[in-house]
Parts: sequence; structure tokens; C-alpha cells
Amino acid sequence: MVNPEFDIRPSVLVGDTADIYLQRTLTILRNEGINPVVTMEFFPERRGMFCGVKEVRALLSKVLPETGSEVWALEEGETMEAREVAIRIKAPYSSFGLYETTICGILASCSAWSTSARECVEAAQGVPIVALAARHVHPNVVAVIDYSSVVGGCVSVSTTLGARLAGITPAGNMPHALPLLIGDTVKAVEAFDQHMPQEVPRVALVDTFKDEAEESLNVARALKDKLRGVRLDTPSERGGVSPDLVKEVRIRLDLEGFRHVEIFVSGGFTPEKIREFVEVGAPVNGFGVGAAISSAPPNNFTADIHEVDGKPIAKRGRTPGVTANPRLDRVM
Repeated sequence: MVNPEFDIRPSVLVGDTADIYLQRTLTILRNEGINPVVTMEFFPERRGMFCGVKEVRALLSKVLPETGSEVWALEEGETMEAREVAIRIKAPYSSFGLYETTICGILASCSAWSTSARECVEAAQGVPIVALAARHVHPNVVAVIDYSSVVGGCVSVSTTLGARLAGITPAGNMPHALPLLIGDTVKAVEAFDQHMPQEVPRVALVDTFKDEAEESLNVARALKDKLRGVRLDTPSERGGVSPDLVKEVRIRLDLEGFRHVEIFVSGGFTPEKIREFVEVGAPVNGFGVGAAISSAPPNNFTADIHEVDGKPIAKRGRTPGVTANPRLDRVM
């Protein structure tokens, strides 16, 4: 993965996204002339994949002093244990204290999304997963959820912005809107073939008007070798996509000589459902996963001060002093 270029918004830098008590604390400390060097440690509530550190570094690079500060962290995509210190920041408090809320939020959401993506990837046992999470979240976080999905192992994502951040090519064929507006699936696929660049794979959505197997054969006969694959997205009202349906489509395509046509599936896929398809040998060439990634509950991060001007200190219930973790590397 290339180094992502995260957009740190002005509202974040001025503290508008911070808990108000952090703003008030800085005002008080500034008026009192207090600005010690502190060591703050961040740790997760539960085990999972660590994600978000590159965005945190992008933020800290804008606010920490060039000298007199240190940042230690686990690597992006590394497995972390519950309550394991994942990031340690040592710097003057006034330089980064305002961003405690933001750092915890970045890590909580990104780590949850990447962990859910990884669970889907592991369930698929080598079958590619494409993240289709964008329609389930606010547009302001689309790029970050897509990036987190790629960290989790997804081969691609559905949005241009998310793909750009992750340094990959977006994936997507056609929505139901295209055949509905054109009035015919085969005509829709032919129009797609006529107007889309050659590097865009020809993958036809085949559940809009007719039986999936029938539609698959119709588009295969029309595009022949140019057809990369078909996508099954059968709604729950029609029973959803099932392993038997995939097997039937595969057999019917093979019988007519369309063995090169791949089968992609989407619509309500979870790690459990993916595992079911894999275990029964459903001939799927790729899964599209949306809500299973986007609906992951945040893996809440906590931030604690453990040193003030080199003196070990902590609130009740925490251990004073730096928490040893040899897995941390200095990243800033």
C-alpha cells in the first residue's frame, strides 16, 4: 500500500471536533503558564487489527514541535491485544492534548473496520473480497472506511476517493438502475461495453429482470469472450443469493462453453455467510461486502497520561510510569 495522503481538516486542527473540556483545559493551562512534557498512552478495549496510525501521524506531523517530541506505535495492520499500548506520545501537552478525542476516534473506528474486513477475508479463504461499505456510512468517512478495509485485506473498494487513499483501483460494475433505465439487461451490458474504457472489467448484474442463470447465459452469448463475469445480488424477497444458485449458474455457463465467465456475489454477506459458501464449495470468484464492515462497533480506545516532566504518574486504577511494550516502534 502506498503512503496515504490523509486530509486533516481545519475543523480538526482548531479543535472543533474535540471534547469541549479539552479546549477549556488548554485555556486554563495557558493562563496559568503550565505546559509540561507528558507521556500519553493509547490502548484498545478489545483484541483486533490496529488501524489508523498513519492518519494519526498525519495529524501529529502538523502539530507536534520539530524537536522534543516522540511517537511510538504498533504498525498499521498489526494485531493488537486488549489493553495493549498501541500508541505512545511524549511531547509538550499543549501541542497535542487538544487532539485526544480525535486520536481515540480515528483508532476506534479504523481498527473496528479493518478488523471486520479481516474477518471476512479470513472466512473467504483466498477468495477476493471487495468492500462495498460506502453506502452504509456518512460520506465524510467513506475514504477512511475504504482505506481501513484494504488494511484489513480487501482487494478493492467501491469509491474513487477511498481507492485513491489506499493506492488501488476501485471496483464496480453496474447498479440495478442501469438495466432498469435501459429496459433490458443485455442491452445494458452492451451499452456498458460500448462506453466504458477497455481496462474496466465487463461484469454484468444478472438478477434484475429474469432468472439469474437465464440472464447469465444471455449476457454471455452477447459479449462472449469480452465478458469477465456476472454478479448475483438477488434480494431477500427472492430468497437471496444461495450456494445452490451459484452452483446452478456455474454449471449452466460451463455447459455452453463460458467457463471463463466468473461469478461474483453480493448482498448481506457476513463472515458467517461467506464461510458457509466456502465450506460447501460454492464456485464464487469474489464477494462484495458492505454492512458487515461498516456496522462494526468501534473498538474503543482510552488515553492515559503516565508521565509529567519525566515523573511517573497516573490516575487511580492505572499504573504510573511508561508501560513497557517492546512491539512499539518509534514512528516520529
